[in-house]
Amino acid sequence: MSMDLQDRYLRTGIFLAPFHALGENPTLAIERDMELVEHLDRLNYHEAWIGEHHSGGFEIIACPEMFLAAAAQRTRNIRLGTGVVSLPYHHPFTLASRMMQLDHMARGRAMFGVGPGALIYDADKIGLKAADQRRRMNESLDCIMPLMRGETVTQKTDWYTLNEARLQLMPFSPNGMEMAVACSRSPVGAVASGKHGIGMLSIGGTSDDALKAHAGNWAIHEEAAAKAGKKSDRSKWRIVTFAHVAETREKARADMAYGLKDFCRYFTDVATFPIIPPGVTDPVEFLTTSGVACIGTPDDCIRHFERLWLGSNGGFGAVLLLAHNWADWESTKRSYELMARYVHPHFQRQSNALRVASYDNATAKHATAGAESAQAVQAEIDRYSQAKEKAAGKAAS
Repeated sequence: MSMDLQDRYLRTGIFLAPFHALGENPTLAIERDMELVEHLDRLNYHEAWIGEHHSGGFEIIACPEMFLAAAAQRTRNIRLGTGVVSLPYHHPFTLASRMMQLDHMARGRAMFGVGPGALIYDADKIGLKAADQRRRMNESLDCIMPLMRGETVTQKTDWYTLNEARLQLMPFSPNGMEMAVACSRSPVGAVASGKHGIGMLSIGGTSDDALKAHAGNWAIHEEAAAKAGKKSDRSKWRIVTFAHVAETREKARADMAYGLKDFCRYFTDVATFPIIPPGVTDPVEFLTTSGVACIGTPDDCIRHFERLWLGSNGGFGAVLLLAHNWADWESTKRSYELMARYVHPHFQRQSNALRVASYDNATAKHATAGAESAQAVQAEIDRYSQAKEKAAGKAAS
């Protein structure tokens, strides 16, 4: 079922790996990540998803639930999710137990995002074959779902054992902790999220081809949900994209001189897939023309988000900005602020529509209402003057 544009409320947030250049102080980099989440909380962003990585030197948060527990103490409203926990790296019982604790510490603001693990170097370091990662993700999720409902699970696989395992805590919220599965190129995440009736996190770019793949995966999600007797909900579908905005396109593009080169080098040398194909001489031009990113003004960002909405074939629930550090810290904060002030209202039930209507109504009545007001004021002045003259006449007589 598609979403009506008049009722459309597109939540906003970030997907924070994070990405930090090798020359930076890692302690201060992690602190700045925390400050970013605090900044977004003040700007009324809805969600922050934090990744788990153990290799490569750029993505330096290894334990997202630890980061989120600290963030819960330093924020008020923003929801905090693991984006994502790599299920094959953890015993499902102890992971579910940690996440349930986080749910209580965050007073129901925590979200549980899962995936198979993206960095092949992480899996290699613990002797995990790439061919086993998705199978293990599914096996783990099949255990975690009933555990999070308070059920008892007994199961033995080639990599974990559960003997009448049951968590000590029930979820903080009556409806339980919200969960989602990362979904990129393969349909594994779409099938798993549909089977369990939970959300889907679409990553892997927003080019035209990528959007077609995302929409195709959502269709797979719906099919898997129907097969399992679950209800699919587009509001639980999140799409990850890139954006950086400034007051002018020239300023936004100039901001890229700070960190885009390091980011592109990392995705060429280390990460699973390159953001910029070999031979591209103008990365900014490629990113913007291909639809992978918006680098421009708030109006450009509105058009970019509208393109994502159209490409989803029926709408989705939240747009997540992949936090990239392409610009310096002050320009980065300004970008998020400009989007909150001038982009988000357009996608949140046209939240300025009634203000505009009220302004237009007042403008239409300005000439006549102004004249009537002036006449009323003058009438009171005349009435007062006449009364005063009458009283003075009486006193003289």
